Amino acid sequence: MEKSFKQEKNIGKEEKYIHFIEQFSYLIEGEKNIISVLANTTAALKEAFDFFWIGFYLIDNGELVLGPFQGSVACYRIKKGRGVCGTAWSEERTQIVADVDKFPGHIACSSLSRSEIVVPMMHNANVVGVLDIDSDKLDTFDETDRIYLEKIVNLIVKNLY
Repeated sequence: MEKSFKQEKNIGKEEKYIHFIEQFSYLIEGEKNIISVLANTTAALKEAFDFFWIGFYLIDNGELVLGPFQGSVACYRIKKGRGVCGTAWSEERTQIVADVDKFPGHIACSSLSRSEIVVPMMHNANVVGVLDIDSDKLDTFDETDRIYLEKIVNLIVKNLY
C-alpha cells in the first residue's frame, strides 16, 4: 500500500494537520505493533511537515528510551524531569519551547535544534512515552501544533491500547 503524506505548500498549518489526520487514521487503523505504528508515524509526519527531527521516547524501567525516529542520531535515555522530554513526562503536559537554549536543563542531542515541542502519550492517566519534534528554526511551534499533535498522539494511543 503506497501512501503519500506530502502536503500542498500553499495551504495553512491547520489545514495541513486536518488533511494529515484524515489520512493518518487509515494508516494506523488495526495495527497493534507499537514499533510499526510509531515508525510509520514518524515517517508520515516527516514527509507531511518536513520537521527537522521527529521521534518517540517510550518509558522503560523508569526512563524514557529512544524509539522510532526520523533525523540525525539522538540521545538514548532521558530521566524523568530532565530536558524538554523529561519535563513533559513529569508534568504530564505538552511542552512548547521557542528557544531550546533558554530552556533550563535542555539536553542538546543536536546543536542544530533551535525549538521543540514534546507531547506526552497518556494511557490510563499514565505517561507511556512522548512524541518529540525539533526544528532547526526558532519559535516554530504554537498552539495549532499542540492541538493537532495531541490529537495525533491520542489516535495512536487509542489504536494501540
